[in-house]
Amino acid sequence: MIALDWYGDLVDTGRAQAAWMLFAFFVTFSVTRAITRRIRSKQREAKSAAGAEDEGGLSDVYIGGIHIHHQVWGILMVMLSGLLYFRYTPGSPWAEVLAVTFGAGAALTLDEFALWLYLDDVYWGPEGRKSIDAIMLGGVLGAVLLMQTSPIGAEPHRTGSGISNWTYFGGIAFHLAMAVICFLKGKLSTGLIGIVVPVVAFVGAVRLAKPRSTWAVRRYREQKLERAQRRFGKSYTRRWNRVRDKLGGGVSS
Repeated sequence: MIALDWYGDLVDTGRAQAAWMLFAFFVTFSVTRAITRRIRSKQREAKSAAGAEDEGGLSDVYIGGIHIHHQVWGILMVMLSGLLYFRYTPGSPWAEVLAVTFGAGAALTLDEFALWLYLDDVYWGPEGRKSIDAIMLGGVLGAVLLMQTSPIGAEPHRTGSGISNWTYFGGIAFHLAMAVICFLKGKLSTGLIGIVVPVVAFVGAVRLAKPRSTWAVRRYREQKLERAQRRFGKSYTRRWNRVRDKLGGGVSS
């Protein structure tokens, strides 16, 4: 009964589709990584036992001798769900079905984000960690969509006051400026999340910039630049790489 009340609240507030989309996103990513890790394990076993026959099971998909990456299916699913929704604008339950299709397609696409960023098959290379960054960012943004209230505050037409309207638009301008500062400081994820969660943008804006960012290069003197290099140095990179490898399965040596 409690579960039904919880889902009923999502429906009443128009967030059911976002919930299904996010659910499909995480499930698809988890299943996809489990499959790709198993395929890599089989490939390693085949290399270590040269001449061994393939026992079948999970393997890469080839059509006409071309390796079809799973981002291809993801792009098709995202396009199909978007086209169907824009054309028919269906109600429940088909709207939820399209949300699931979109979420699953987005996960398949972002799981190979590094491939279309570098235009190379770097899925298991160090560059492939960019895909995990994209997945984490997509998941966080999807979770933000489940927020019931606006992160900026009440809409201006509900206040009825000219001063309140100025306050509202001033707040929007301020927190978007904080998001832009995050981008300039090399904090792409923080800036994107900060667009819809102002406190995240503010925290990212007031903290140190990454040493190679536009902000640091143009504004930091030697002492502050050294602080930024220590803050975002090798230990910082190792910590985040451990998180990425835990989620994605590590990189090939």
